[in-house]
Amino acid sequence: MGKIVIAIDGYSGCGKSSTARAVAKELGYTYLDSGAMYRAATLHFLNNFLSPTNPQDVEKALKTLEISFHPNPETGRQETFLNGLNIVDEIRSMRVSERVSEIATLKNVRHELVAQQQRLGKKKGVVMDGRDIGSVVFPGAELKVFMSADLDTRSVRRQQELLEKGELVELDEIKNNLAERDRIDSSRKESPLLKMPEAMEIDTSDLTFESQVAQIVYQARQIIEKEQSYAGNH
Repeated sequence: MGKIVIAIDGYSGCGKSSTARAVAKELGYTYLDSGAMYRAATLHFLNNFLSPTNPQDVEKALKTLEISFHPNPETGRQETFLNGLNIVDEIRSMRVSERVSEIATLKNVRHELVAQQQRLGKKKGVVMDGRDIGSVVFPGAELKVFMSADLDTRSVRRQQELLEKGELVELDEIKNNLAERDRIDSSRKESPLLKMPEAMEIDTSDLTFESQVAQIVYQARQIIEKEQSYAGNH
């Protein structure tokens, strides 16, 4: 079966990462977690006391930044490593969440991570989620998806996610964090969050997780079949 690139963009907390991961598993594709990459970069700045407003600190951070993904043989899930250390839980903390949009606006950081992502996607058969995947990272993606959900729904989901990791955070704090991230992500000069005209839009507010995954997998298989049919006739 031929392989395509699937780009999933959308707002924080609407289930992009878990959906992309499930779609990749269903299709036997590689999942590239761009959000985890930016969170890893943010953690790198925080752990090394580097300032995103100091050009020398930014340069130093990028020179010593190595992000990789490795499957966990016990869970089957892909985990994020920063300079050889597993940081899968640490990057989801509020400490990182509060700073990730700031780090993600840095032009040099984005250029470095986009270059890494594009190298990973050259062989196709990848699913990637983020905020500028369909517009910047993979503008030629055969399937582009834009996911949204109302702020209240996203806040409750994020609170539950943090609770499962043993972190109790007030709902209002999470809601304010998500609203601020929406504002920063949508208005930044460098690769802002935007819906491409050709993207398939999915509002996940009232959808089950299985339903949103199924919609994307169905659409992907339609595109793959169409491409195979075209290739067979030419």
